[in-house]
Amino acid sequence: MSLVVTDTLADERVEFTADGDVTLYVCGLTVSDDPHLGHARLWFHADVLHRWLEHVGYDVRHVENVTDVNEKITARVGERDEWAAERDVAETFTASVFDSMRGLNLKRAEVYPRVTEHVPEIIDLTETLIEKGYAYESNGSVYFDVTAFDGYGKLSNQDLDALEAQGDPDERSEKRNPADFALWKADGVSESAAREHAKHDHGAETPDGETWASSWSEGRPGWHVECSAMSTTHLGDTLDVHMGGRDLVFPHHENEIAQSEAATGEAFARHWLHVGLLEMDGEKMSSSIGNFWTVPDALDELGVNVIRTFYAGAAYRSEQALTEETIAEAEERWERLSRTHDRAVDALDSTEARAKTEDGDLRETVATAREEFAAAMNDDLNLREATAALLDLTDAVNRHVDGVEEAGANDGAAGTDAEAAYDYRGLRQAVEAFEELGGDVLGLQFGSTTDGDVDLAGELVELVLDVREAEREAGNYERADELRDALREVGVEIEDGPDGATYRFE
Repeated sequence: MSLVVTDTLADERVEFTADGDVTLYVCGLTVSDDPHLGHARLWFHADVLHRWLEHVGYDVRHVENVTDVNEKITARVGERDEWAAERDVAETFTASVFDSMRGLNLKRAEVYPRVTEHVPEIIDLTETLIEKGYAYESNGSVYFDVTAFDGYGKLSNQDLDALEAQGDPDERSEKRNPADFALWKADGVSESAAREHAKHDHGAETPDGETWASSWSEGRPGWHVECSAMSTTHLGDTLDVHMGGRDLVFPHHENEIAQSEAATGEAFARHWLHVGLLEMDGEKMSSSIGNFWTVPDALDELGVNVIRTFYAGAAYRSEQALTEETIAEAEERWERLSRTHDRAVDALDSTEARAKTEDGDLRETVATAREEFAAAMNDDLNLREATAALLDLTDAVNRHVDGVEEAGANDGAAGTDAEAAYDYRGLRQAVEAFEELGGDVLGLQFGSTTDGDVDLAGELVELVLDVREAEREAGNYERADELRDALREVGVEIEDGPDGATYRFE
């Protein structure tokens, strides 16, 4: 079965097609604040698409931009002593974005282009659009004429005659049509825009942001043209996949299509995939509204595996609600997968795993899980069903291990003389399925800490457990509980049993 996706431009499910390497462009963030889980939902689904395409044999060229020129960034200048200019603010939050991406176990993009390093390409693209009659200069600014592009509105299915004005109110006198949009804006950020987005009092001096020289004016690039310039610079005139949040369909992606296709004469993207919004407290998660959970804070509290399992609980094209119930479900699902994987590894590596023991049910379930996982992924990246296939495998693994353990406990009892043994090949196939499908494709991290140094982490945990046991033996139970809680906060779950404490990494 071939991969089928829901294509926004086609407005239906279509078979995925690409010639050779897959070029994937993801609309990145405006780096004016720490990223939150709403932003990370797009990252996750783009990451899983990247992983699945590689799994089925494609080479993927993945590019994701960084928008480091924006009035929201400028508005924060001076908020901290070290934020003396727009670039200072952008660098702080670009670093936060990259840290969050690594914490979420995302595959690295081929490149993360920034607007500030592509201004020459933006100016060249704007000049091309003027030369071809699709754009015009007005008072030092340049606007795209939406009436000059026949296909305008085809992505968002909007009627050009019914479109409302785009851009700031002060642009209207400069434009031929209210729906025309800016490719280049004369001067810097206006005082009203800087104050509108400010989170602190600027006082008498309002920052106006960085500007660049052009033949029209000293100014700044428009938002929409930035992505067209960066994507075509690094991936060529036609992309295989363009991904972004659903809230970007109009005007951002509509405008990208118009200016890109007008400039090149080629289709801009073969497939448009849009990720639904993440909702919290019944509203879209948004920094401006204030109902958001930053990625660093969520990673500290939940860990990467619970977050990724949560995102896998809903289709990329639909909205998703972040609630106590949906998080609890993700925690339970990850717990089942993680515990069963570890249990399978322990059994596989034990002396009771044998070459000639065969559990037909276990092996058949591994094969079925692989088939159902692939079918679900090819069915418009149905991650919930793909995860369900792995959860079915956990049931088969636990039946096998439970059966062997029960037989071992009864070994030597009256009427029994069979030796209990694990199916080595069956367990090996199961572990490989967990790690290949759940790990390589879904990006879950089995049997390791998020920092990756398992041996060192294990040694440190053992040391803390020794100290904790000494405190318990001395009657310092409160201090022992504090050590247990401290380990839990960093992702180590402690279980006290008759044979002492055991631990596992969340």
